[in-house]
Amino acid sequence: MAKREHKSKGKTLRRGNNSYKKSYAKGPNSYRDVPFKKKAIPKKTSNLDEIRLNKYIANSGICSRREADMHIAIGSVTVNRKIITEMGYKVKLDDEVRFDGSRINPEKKAYVLLNKPKGFATTTSEGKGRTVMDLVANATASRIKPIGRLGRNSTGLLLFTNDDTITKKFTNSKNGVARLFHIELDKNLKFEDLKKINEGFKIEGKEISVEEISYIENLPKKEIGLKIKNTGNSIIRTIFEHFNYDIIRLDCVMIAELTKKDIPRGHWKLLTELEINNLKML
Repeated sequence: MAKREHKSKGKTLRRGNNSYKKSYAKGPNSYRDVPFKKKAIPKKTSNLDEIRLNKYIANSGICSRREADMHIAIGSVTVNRKIITEMGYKVKLDDEVRFDGSRINPEKKAYVLLNKPKGFATTTSEGKGRTVMDLVANATASRIKPIGRLGRNSTGLLLFTNDDTITKKFTNSKNGVARLFHIELDKNLKFEDLKKINEGFKIEGKEISVEEISYIENLPKKEIGLKIKNTGNSIIRTIFEHFNYDIIRLDCVMIAELTKKDIPRGHWKLLTELEINNLKML
């Protein structure tokens, strides 16, 4: 049986062998290559706030990713106080990750020294008005926190870091790190009260001690220099209230060997390598 041929504006189409060649004819009845639409495969969404546990450990500087996997497998790592042995486990940056019992941080260590002005609360909480975090917002990309506190109307040096080792040095109840304050009282400090504070005393059965206390040379007796290792300033107010004095002004002028030199009020600076090393050696 003879094969029939159909002519079209483009290529010849043959019937009988079930094959059709391309046609460039226009119209609803033309044979054309119509591209097939592939079924869209939804992409897996990744949480930008999450990071693989082995990368988290490696970023902290403890070991490589491969070594981190080995430590995870043997149960050396906990996340939020739970031992994790799962490979590929993801954590959030604000999770509590511990390696051999010590908390680790995947961010670059940062050390910022602020000369705090009045009117700023020492807190990381939102909704508290102006805070010291507003003043150091552009200091570093690392998530730093203040060590200790200064009252909203207190001024002076405040150290920020994400280094837990340094933070522990300051908050250690037995050792701590000394801070020097310039304090102005509402009246002259009696010498016998100064002597009692210097020797140590008890408030409600709790022993209160300071490193040093003295009058400031060439200034009225109501202006005092006080060195103490406690990281809060509430204890300082408690001390003077116990002896019936009110604090008019409280200014932190030194933390360990760090001073306010070249840091105007309301400004900050990044610590030098030497300053950081000196803190670590305390």
